Amino acid sequence: MANKKRWGLVVGLILSLILSGLAYGALGDHILGRGARGPEVKEMQTRLARLGYVVGPLDGIFGPKTERAVRLFQQEHGLKVDGIAGTQTIKELKRLTGESTNATGQPVGYKNVDTNLLAKLVSAEARGEPYLGQVAVAAVVLNRIKDPAFPKTVAGVVYQPGAFSSVSDGQINMQPTSSAVRAAQEAASGVDPSHGALFFFNPAKTSNSFIWSRPQILKIGNHIFTR
Repeated sequence: MANKKRWGLVVGLILSLILSGLAYGALGDHILGRGARGPEVKEMQTRLARLGYVVGPLDGIFGPKTERAVRLFQQEHGLKVDGIAGTQTIKELKRLTGESTNATGQPVGYKNVDTNLLAKLVSAEARGEPYLGQVAVAAVVLNRIKDPAFPKTVAGVVYQPGAFSSVSDGQINMQPTSSAVRAAQEAASGVDPSHGALFFFNPAKTSNSFIWSRPQILKIGNHIFTR
């Protein structure tokens, strides 16, 4: 009889673990929507927060603020805007924040980036541009940091003499837009829509022969991105 009781406890524990695994899988195992709760929701909230989206408390509860953040994320990344974190939304979120994280739980990307200054630069240079274009502008600054021809910090790149008109006219000192903050954080996580560009310019606003001579990569909004 004692053996039967022990086996009963073991079977019960196994079933409990199986059910627990079904209820709380890895992010992406389930479609998440308003009212969902658990570790998957908390991980999604954390990843959204890393990109600058306002989700409210990281409490694992899919409430109104989290839904608004999901909708904004979907809108800015060309996804179906329904406020539901389905397969495509989670896939894009993971792509942007990294499938793996480092020891601090942060996505693998650029280290020690001054995202506030980067956001100010993006806001000043690309206010009104498509969100993807704002991320690309931030990526240009980070690409310069990696290039031996440029300074090694965000501040060094931004304030390099003659590098950006927004520094010359003082717009760099303005409060950055919320989308610029998100764009800076996304670029800092390693996202680069510019495909390695080192420069960008608005063809309607410049006749500079040097910038026009650079190999062009792509155009996003009003900006052409070049090497």
